[in-house]
Amino acid sequence: MILEIVKYGHPVLRRKGARIETIDADVRRLIADMLETMYAAKGVGLAAQQVGHALQLTVIDVRGVTDRPSTLEWQGHPAEVDAHMPLVLINPDVRPFGETVTGPEGCLSFPEIYADIPRPESAHVKALNERGQPVEFRCGGLLARVVQHEVDHLNGILFIDRMSTEDRRELKPQLDELQAATKAALADKKISPAKRA
Repeated sequence: MILEIVKYGHPVLRRKGARIETIDADVRRLIADMLETMYAAKGVGLAAQQVGHALQLTVIDVRGVTDRPSTLEWQGHPAEVDAHMPLVLINPDVRPFGETVTGPEGCLSFPEIYADIPRPESAHVKALNERGQPVEFRCGGLLARVVQHEVDHLNGILFIDRMSTEDRRELKPQLDELQAATKAALADKKISPAKRA
């Protein structure tokens, strides 16, 4: 089922996700729905907060992105990125490392808003997959950027928090407009049809 992607201004985007203790039918359903939602929105990553759930869960799939390569080392060996997609990361522990590189980023919760964001070029990741099995890998390039972007979401951090002051100032009118529209839509949902009449 395709879920609604919440936009900037929704309070859930600022909430740190709770650890998932049991991977039950509800969590598996949420994972399936998040993957379907991400593909429908043509995204490469989606965090649980972006569909209204403050949980330590994200899905990622960088297949098909040819202009920004990714590297992957799976359990200590170089691996084909595509062979491990999509990635489901539950309760991830991410340790970024390496040189800081600046690259373009967007976010499904910020339609049509893009900026160059500095991030370490690589990341070491430990997490559980959708079957509750531990996974451990190192990644670089686009995949490392996406992992760091999504894990920020799980901690209530948004990519605008990592923008330069100049970019943030330049994008302020669009950000203010998006935030106001989201808050108005939330306020509208709280008013029942009976009260509106």
